Amino acid sequence: MPKARWIVIGLAGLAVAGGAAAFVLTGNGGTAGLDADDPQKVALGAGLYAEHCAACHGADLEGQPDWRQRRPDGRLPAPPHDESGHTWHHPAGQLFALTKYGPAAIAGGGYQSDMPAYEGTLSDAEIWAVLSYLKSRWPAEIRARHDSLGP
Repeated sequence: MPKARWIVIGLAGLAVAGGAAAFVLTGNGGTAGLDADDPQKVALGAGLYAEHCAACHGADLEGQPDWRQRRPDGRLPAPPHDESGHTWHHPAGQLFALTKYGPAAIAGGGYQSDMPAYEGTLSDAEIWAVLSYLKSRWPAEIRARHDSLGP
């Protein structure tokens, strides 16, 4: 078989492996569900955020006070989801996994967090709607930086 054909086969294999990894990480094959420009998805996400997230992360995405300082129980307060926080520093697939499975499952090692896993509470589409809502609230520059992180 010619060398070029092996290269094509190898690249195809890498593409399949990358897609499989995205599917395993996010449960739906990547960031296809994240769309901060879809008004219906953003509206659904806003309502779900108000119902499931705002009590800890704030009605205006502001998070809890001193969110970078561990409390006496060793847990961190809920971080902001606006541009002042670190949410936008994480790729969409990672945000999806953190929301669906909870930080403790993702971090491992006995990590303790007040944030629950939303698997069984919110559907994958609802999680993507919440993430779409969050991203819709970020300034254009932050949204563009988040886009550059990849899936």
